[in-house]
Amino acid sequence: MKTVAITGAPAITLRDMTREGLKSLQDQGVKYVALDDEAREILRSWSARPAPAAQPASDSELSTPEQKIAYLRERAQNWPAARRLGTLREKMVFSVGDVHARLVLVGEAPGYDEERLGEPFVGKAGQKLNEILRAMGLRREQIYITNICKFRPSMGDNQGTANRAPTPEEIAACLPIVQAELRAIRPACIVCLGATAAHGLLGGEGSVGSLRGVWHRLADHLPVRVTYHPSYLLRNESLSARRAVWEDMLAVMEMLELPISEKQRGYFSPR
Repeated sequence: MKTVAITGAPAITLRDMTREGLKSLQDQGVKYVALDDEAREILRSWSARPAPAAQPASDSELSTPEQKIAYLRERAQNWPAARRLGTLREKMVFSVGDVHARLVLVGEAPGYDEERLGEPFVGKAGQKLNEILRAMGLRREQIYITNICKFRPSMGDNQGTANRAPTPEEIAACLPIVQAELRAIRPACIVCLGATAAHGLLGGEGSVGSLRGVWHRLADHLPVRVTYHPSYLLRNESLSARRAVWEDMLAVMEMLELPISEKQRGYFSPR
């Protein structure tokens, strides 16, 4: 199957990300969006004048993935759509890895360990993910890892180490940032780790079991694979669960044209 690189404008602006976010909601079947007076005024001002032809590098013409990701990281910290919800915690956890990576992994949201250390997938699930990558012959430094929600979902003042999955509203608020990340990196393929990431990026519903095992496509034809979140393997250590994840990773390795040994092909197979 031919891989088609992700497309998008080289400039990443607040206007672009807002448009992308509204388009994503439309693709998910949302027909009406509530706007306050301030939002209406901003949209009117954008429709009344064309986008400026030139902006400072910090706001518009960003020529390299490094510049684009740095710009998005800065924007995400005080992203208005996420901050207005009041249901996400203060610290932003953005991404980690190679901005030139051919493989992007998308998880759901930061947890306690990720918030504490400021990096995605650093707790027990992150250790399991590292094991999977090593089995593929990869290191974290060679790929790009991000989350569909950039902030740890709040559970109140006494949250402690407890975590929860982000709501659809929290995902929608952060989705324009994630989509802009993908446009900046232009990977060869994406892996959604868990149903939350899959629903946020691809839209729709369905369990991981019903979504995995096949290639999905974003609107720009970027191939996406869905597999179980590493935390699932911490709860379910059965051979069948591990083999299911590994089959998805083998498909990714084939897509990326990575070398696969017979030993690798046989990992977690029934004896």
